[in-house]
Amino acid sequence: EREARVVLTQRAETLRHPGQISLPGGVVEPGETFEQAALREAHEEIALATDLVRVLGALTPVDIHVSGFRLHPIVGVADVPPTLRPADGEVARVIEAPLEVLLDPAHVTWRTLERDGRSFAIPTLLACEAEIWGATAMVLAEFLTLLGWPGPPPR
Repeated sequence: EREARVVLTQRAETLRHPGQISLPGGVVEPGETFEQAALREAHEEIALATDLVRVLGALTPVDIHVSGFRLHPIVGVADVPPTLRPADGEVARVIEAPLEVLLDPAHVTWRTLERDGRSFAIPTLLACEAEIWGATAMVLAEFLTLLGWPGPPPR
């Protein structure tokens, strides 16, 4: 009855990269698999009832040069719409972006990013009054491409 949605978070103002849009996630603890860590972090950050989630698989790892982290994106689905709430001090808001919006080329724009004295044009997804760019957009771009998204329009 509900359209498919992708769950994102807006980072709290007290965190590194305040206000940015991200996917739920965090550090893998000793003895955890990437899948276990993804489910634990989603529970901690947005109160996701992990027993509702069926893990579909992993996307390509993404190296984040600015932070030195390597992301290991995990895709999961819930057949029943979960009740979500942001973790105090960590998540400013939970965003449930309609998949239909993310797949629509009209919701892609370009922004200029300055880094080390150089300018870069990067594609930015627009959904739910949020700009999704950087590593989060890279992960979503792979996921959306698997669903038939043609990619960002030329600049």
